[in-house]
Amino acid sequence: MAHVLLEYIWLDGYNGPNLRSKVKVVALDGDRAPTLSDCSTWNFDGSSTEQAPGHSSECLLEPVRIYRWEDGHYFVLSEVQNGDGTAHASNMRAELRKQQNTFEPGGYWWGFEQEYFITKDFQPLGFPKGGYPRPQGLYYCGVGGNQVRGRELVERHLRKCLEMGIELTGANAEVAVGQWEFQCFAKDTLKACDDLWISRYALYRMAERFEADINIQPKPVHGDWNGSGCHTNFSNDAMRDTGGKAYFEGIFERMGAAHAAHILAYGENNDQRLTGLHETQHIDQFSWGVGDRGASIRVPTVVEKDGWVGYLEDRRPASNCDPYRVAGMIVKAVG
Repeated sequence: MAHVLLEYIWLDGYNGPNLRSKVKVVALDGDRAPTLSDCSTWNFDGSSTEQAPGHSSECLLEPVRIYRWEDGHYFVLSEVQNGDGTAHASNMRAELRKQQNTFEPGGYWWGFEQEYFITKDFQPLGFPKGGYPRPQGLYYCGVGGNQVRGRELVERHLRKCLEMGIELTGANAEVAVGQWEFQCFAKDTLKACDDLWISRYALYRMAERFEADINIQPKPVHGDWNGSGCHTNFSNDAMRDTGGKAYFEGIFERMGAAHAAHILAYGENNDQRLTGLHETQHIDQFSWGVGDRGASIRVPTVVEKDGWVGYLEDRRPASNCDPYRVAGMIVKAVG
């Protein structure tokens, strides 16, 4: 009989949800990896996570996906439920599951571009205390100690996620010093969103080993510095196989009509990033353009070149967005 650590991970009830976790020790018969059937429903104190009042504080954790973290240690992504087993109001994954009859037959693919800052003592790496480094310019995809900070953490995280079965397709230094991005891809809508949350969690955990932290706020450094987004690349079978400019224009029309609702679902404090500057469209405006990184929706140039088949990039989601909400809004608009 072997003991394994099951680290239950869930999203709390704050505006802009935070990741929470606690560990359960479980004994397994034989030398085997645990499965979801080994992960029983657990409970936690919802009054400490903005998910329940103190006089009735118990919330439930329902395991939905398991990832191997290290030998004998597994991450268990869990949905939050009320005491009666119904989905908690903060459970956006359950809301997305209601759209399975749309996104599963539609054959949706997703690529989340997660931008973030590595910080230490609440200061982005490379920013001197009480001041600023050189202006933006040489940091993007840069090399050398004056241009990038934190590369060892970034590359360790990339390899760890691949080991865990999370398909990260790349990583790069971003426009500000101490700012990075990784790209998280999946051909399954729920797995894409699950993987993004767990890849974020893994990044936070690994940063602890460097006595550092991760900041995914959309504008952690005010002034003439780029913010952090989570640009969301998406496509379905129709977009990839048949497409046509008229079909894509229909998508733009529906997304434009729902722009205000999308913005509400795309992350907290996103108005600080979507100013119309620093490769963004203003938060109050909707636009699309071929190869236009200042548009709400960027049409990759290859899509137009190939006769309007392929994918789109929604540049509006903030770095702190909940991918379950983002995917749900996009699926609803695309249909």
